[in-house]
This record gives sequence, C-alpha cells and structure tokens, in this order.
Amino acid sequence: MVLTGANGAGKTNILEALSLLVPGRGLRGAKTSEMAHNQGDGSWAVAASIAAPEGNVNLGTGFVSAGSGRRERRAVRVDGQTVASQAELSRHMGAHWITPQMDRLFADGISARRRFLDRLVFAWDPAHAGRVQSFEQSMRQRLRLLKDHPHPDTGWLKSLEDGMAERGMAVAAARRELIARLAPSVAEGLGPFPGGLLSLDGEVDGWLDDGPALEAEDRYRQRLADDRKRDQRSGRTHSGPHRTDLIVRHAIKGQAAALCSTGEQKALLIAIVLGNASLRGREEGRVPVLLLDEVAAHLDGHRRDALFEHLLALGAQVWLTGTDDRLFGPLKPHAQIFEIENNGLKPNPSN
Repeated sequence: MVLTGANGAGKTNILEALSLLVPGRGLRGAKTSEMAHNQGDGSWAVAASIAAPEGNVNLGTGFVSAGSGRRERRAVRVDGQTVASQAELSRHMGAHWITPQMDRLFADGISARRRFLDRLVFAWDPAHAGRVQSFEQSMRQRLRLLKDHPHPDTGWLKSLEDGMAERGMAVAAARRELIARLAPSVAEGLGPFPGGLLSLDGEVDGWLDDGPALEAEDRYRQRLADDRKRDQRSGRTHSGPHRTDLIVRHAIKGQAAALCSTGEQKALLIAIVLGNASLRGREEGRVPVLLLDEVAAHLDGHRRDALFEHLLALGAQVWLTGTDDRLFGPLKPHAQIFEIENNGLKPNPSN
C-alpha cells in the first residue's frame, strides 16, 4: 500500500491510525487527547477488520473526551466487546514502523531506544506491555511514598518493591530473550543494509547473565531497599529495567551506531525492523504490518531497490508514504497506490 501526496496532506495520519491497533501511543507517541482533529470535542476512534491465521477479528480503539482534569483512558474493543487492557491488541495485530523522527534513534537518549525495543517485544509477548506498565506504576508509587513521607511505612515500601522486583526482572528477561533470538538475524544484514550487532546495557540485565532469574530478582529487591535514601534525596529510581539501553554496532566496522553516518544509521534501523519481521515469519508463520513513513526518500537507488525487493519477498502487509510517486516505480506492478488530497484518498492514476 503506497500513499503519496504533498507534505501535510495526511499520509502519516493514516499510518498513525494503523499504529494505534497495537499497544502504546502510536508512531508519533502523542497523548490520547492530542490525536483528534482540531475541531470537535477531542473524541476519535479507529476500527479495522483483521484477517489472521487463527481467524478474522474486528478491532477498535478510541477516546471519548472526559473534560479537563480527568485521567486519559483509551478504550479497546475486540469483536465489539470492551477489553480491560491494550495488551489484548497484541494477540491479534502486530505492527512495526519507521518514521523520519527515528533517524536519530541511535544518537539521542536511551528512552527512545528502550521504547523501540519494547515495541519489538510486545509483538512476540503480548503480556510484556502490561508488565512494563505495572512496573512503572509501582515505581511511581514508591517514589511518591518516599517523597511525601520522610519516614515511610516500611511494610508498604517492601510491598511496592516486591512488585517492582518481580515485574521488573520479568521485563528484563523478556527483552533479553528477544535480543538473543533476534541478534543472529540482524547480524547477517540484508544486501546493502549492513548487519548490526545487538546487545543490552543495564545493571539488571547483567544480573540475568550472572545467574538464575530468581537470584536476580532477590538481588534487585535488595538493591531497591538499599537505595531508598538515595532515591528519596534525588527523586528518581537509580536501578531497574527503566535504565536499560539497546546497544547497536555496525557489524563490519565494529563501530557504535551513534558514530556511524546518517545513512548508515538509517540502514541499521531498517535492518533491525526487517530482521525482526523475517524472524517472526520463520518462527510463527506470520509477519507484522510494516508502516514505513517517508523511508524511500532517504535511500539511494541501490538500497531503495533492495528494500522493495525484500518487502515483496517478506509477504507482509506494508504501508509506505512519500511525496514523489516516482520513487515507488519498481513497486507499481505489485502495489496499490493512492493519492492523498483534500482530506480524501483516491487511486493514483499512474498506477
């Protein structure tokens, strides 16, 4: 599926809508209340019919404005029935994306790389989204308790720290398992796209390498107890999976991705996303939907042709956007091409 049109025509809006059919804030990372059209009360909805190996299912998600001061909450429905968690979406739909904003993924702060890593894990392990959310909630509650009470109740603290230790190490273990499975595939590279060497950098991740998961959990629980005073003074949690970083190195040069050229960083990002999609195809017989926003415009002709060839062989549903439909020439015999204009979608006459 190729969407063409001028800048600001709404091409990325369609990709964002599709990205909301998986857990999280979508490809822009916007707040729920910021996703609506600038007219109206802020409510919005997205619905889709999904054809999956286990059968067809109707998914829906949306937001009804509750007014100022109310907590944002996005509703999720599966076959018309409201479900309790966004994590349920991962059982029926998988999607990964590349956007122009991700061009600095390897050069910017670690939080963006960690979110990228967790999106990869969500597709394999739907429960991962809930574990991350639960860990972060317990972490916020612990910090609030430490901040608001000079001498907090130790029993309450221990209960929160027990939950953080259990869910935090489960989060770390899920990330570690994915990297172990994905690393060989990404290291191979894809034609002109260089292979990438993947690893995790974090204190709790190292504990999982040192011994059994239960020992690592006990170790983290003790670290949280030891860090209470330090965390209370600084107002932040110093140890945990929320500080893990995804490390990527150029497989041939051995150079950190952050030190590679802009083109090389883009190629490494594409290699990771496509390597993950290929791995899912081999292991599960299904591949995620790929949302590639303006990806062709930043590739030379050789890499662009190689990307299109791999996408066709992958067997995924792929959505691409661009301002110049000439870039998608090799795809025209195989793709549906639409033009976005005046808030409408129409078949491209050159298709």
